[in-house]
Amino acid sequence: MRLFELLLFLSNIGLFALTVLLKKGRRRIPVFVASWIATLLLVIHWTVEGYRVQLFFPYFITVIFLAISGYSYFKKNGPKKIPRFIWGSANTALAIMLVVTAGLIYAFPVYKLPEPTGEFKVGTQTFHFVDTKREEIFDEARDGKRELMVQVWYPAQGGTGKYVPFIPDTQILRYMAANYGLPGFTFQHLKYVSSHAYLGAEVSSAQTSYPLILANPGFGSSRFLHTSQAENLASHGYIVAVIDHTYNTFATEFPDGRITTSTTNDLFSPDHDYRTESGNRDKLGKVLTADVAFTLDQFELIQSGQTPSHLKGRIDLGHVGVFGHSIGGATAYDASYDPRIAVGIDLDGGLYRLREREGLRKPFLFMNSESEFERLKMVKDNRVYTDAELNRMGNTREWMNQVTEDKKVELERMRETVAAGGQFLYIENTEHLNFTDVQFISPIFKMLGVTGKIAPHRENSVINAYMLDFFDLYLKNQGGILMKGPDSRFPEVKFVTSLL
Repeated sequence: MRLFELLLFLSNIGLFALTVLLKKGRRRIPVFVASWIATLLLVIHWTVEGYRVQLFFPYFITVIFLAISGYSYFKKNGPKKIPRFIWGSANTALAIMLVVTAGLIYAFPVYKLPEPTGEFKVGTQTFHFVDTKREEIFDEARDGKRELMVQVWYPAQGGTGKYVPFIPDTQILRYMAANYGLPGFTFQHLKYVSSHAYLGAEVSSAQTSYPLILANPGFGSSRFLHTSQAENLASHGYIVAVIDHTYNTFATEFPDGRITTSTTNDLFSPDHDYRTESGNRDKLGKVLTADVAFTLDQFELIQSGQTPSHLKGRIDLGHVGVFGHSIGGATAYDASYDPRIAVGIDLDGGLYRLREREGLRKPFLFMNSESEFERLKMVKDNRVYTDAELNRMGNTREWMNQVTEDKKVELERMRETVAAGGQFLYIENTEHLNFTDVQFISPIFKMLGVTGKIAPHRENSVINAYMLDFFDLYLKNQGGILMKGPDSRFPEVKFVTSLL
């Protein structure tokens, strides 16, 4: 909670306490003074920190108290007697508003992202790429080329001014809220969350070049929701490019002000049979994989200077990695068949295009949530679901049998890949969204089971440590300690290669 919004909230509690505890004849001056203090704090809060909808009640209480106490203080006649019922109702309403405010502040805090752990400062830059060779198939109009917004985090020489906001394109926040079925104003406070990166800072001169890592958000996600991972890798000497896969994000804003939202969910419907759904996922996957290849093409142009950027000549294209979350993790796996990509990481993502290729023979790390591991274990153990379990899941036995069949193929693909170098592990007490910055947005997500029981900052530090160790091993020929097996520093991490 920010300083002045905390002081404003405490001043409101003080006003409430004065009206309840002081007798009628003694509260006039103290309440008048306290109202002006609260008003001053409100003005400072709005000026320095910025308003947010979660504090609507403190704003309302402050203004009402200022008006009533000012009227009472300057009025020459004595105060009128207020019926006990009205007085009690007013105090009850105040108490409810303060309790609700406390709940809203707790549920939607202006939090701080974890500090990057590396020695480098972090710079950031965003690119707009247009693939003139591909038609956009997910646009309803279908009259344009495939466009991507790609944000890059990199080791910086230094930075001046303030860090860039966590979400610079604040117009997309209402679409983010809609993605979670919430009112459009719900996440507006996220515009006050800061990153740890400087916009357009010079690339660090500590090294002549830095390995490139391409990253892929999941279905209905956004590049912003992998900021903490990208910043941490950049602080350790990597150039990290996170791709907003257009129409697969909850929203993407382009330089001309256009905002696209997710349309790829139209591919999936409860009316489809399993094979149709699976085929549509492969169709989407092909586009996402092509996005990665195209983005890598663009960085080759940046490296050569054909596309202007201060990253020119600073990208080590001989050492390229990829990672992603959910379907973005599947994208990382599928994109790794590109000979230009040396290594990859899948964060809790089921694979696609399972029958179109042989197993990937490259170092690859599969990092899963505990819940996903349990599902895979059920497949390995040939678990047969009861009718009651199928009803709870809303699936038919035929559907689940086909899921199991595909999952067994997926496990075989994973086994073949891990045999070529890499690991398969899961993190205890985690759910699917613990692998993104969603876990920081609200503690309510943990209560609802959207994220796991693990503390968000702890989960973030675990993921970052293992990602860094894996990339260091294969892209820098150093580290690799955590890949050898269990480590007492990270008891939550369970190596389960035996499942494969």
